[in-house]
Amino acid sequence: MNHFSGNLQILRKANGNLSQEALADKLTVSRQTISKWESGAAYPEVDKLVALAEFFHVSLDQLLLKDLNKAPEAYSPVEIVKLNRFRMAQYVVISGEPEDDSIAHMQKWAKQNGLEGATMIGCDVPMLTIEQKTVYGLRGYLSAVVLPDSFTAKCQGVRESWQDTAKYARITVRDPFRAPFDLIPGAYKTIQKYIEDKAIRHGTPEGQLSCFEHVYTKDGTEHMDIYIMVDMLTPGGETITL
Repeated sequence: MNHFSGNLQILRKANGNLSQEALADKLTVSRQTISKWESGAAYPEVDKLVALAEFFHVSLDQLLLKDLNKAPEAYSPVEIVKLNRFRMAQYVVISGEPEDDSIAHMQKWAKQNGLEGATMIGCDVPMLTIEQKTVYGLRGYLSAVVLPDSFTAKCQGVRESWQDTAKYARITVRDPFRAPFDLIPGAYKTIQKYIEDKAIRHGTPEGQLSCFEHVYTKDGTEHMDIYIMVDMLTPGGETITL
């Protein structure tokens, strides 16, 4: 059964409640064309189907055949949150596959300091030259453990710092590692589209994290919250603590 018309409406609304006009501009068609696709009165040509699948980061099978109204959605709506100031211990690895080494180091450090179960966050770091990236295939990754305010480390091997109170655009990815090379980049693009559509200003003060990820388990399923910093004057923002 073809579920295209309903899926198009679901995907458009899940991506920052994107308007028909905005989607039409992205595909260089009229708003009336989008409306006809969603009502089932017309059907896109193959090149437009491919463009839609790429734009929403889904496969053609998902776009055409899967009932997305019944399936658990991979992404939550993007929301603005105000994140309270927090202290963290961090460790950066630069290698071909830095995530595992960086995370393992911080997990070991947390255990040595009696912080098992503490919140961990991570992000890519840009402190590499073009040669390191393109010639040697190196990347940088930062893993960090969120610390209690009064915590005193028993062992070294990390760098401690504070992250000031800031506002972030946040999205939650459900079961992100079932298709990590699609779902995680797609989540970042979804936030960026939300920021662009809402004309939200964003920038990062020196020494602060411009973005980061938090992986946790909820109801037996892994989830990933992705945060991208936005201007403190951005309207809204529930106050939260990591």
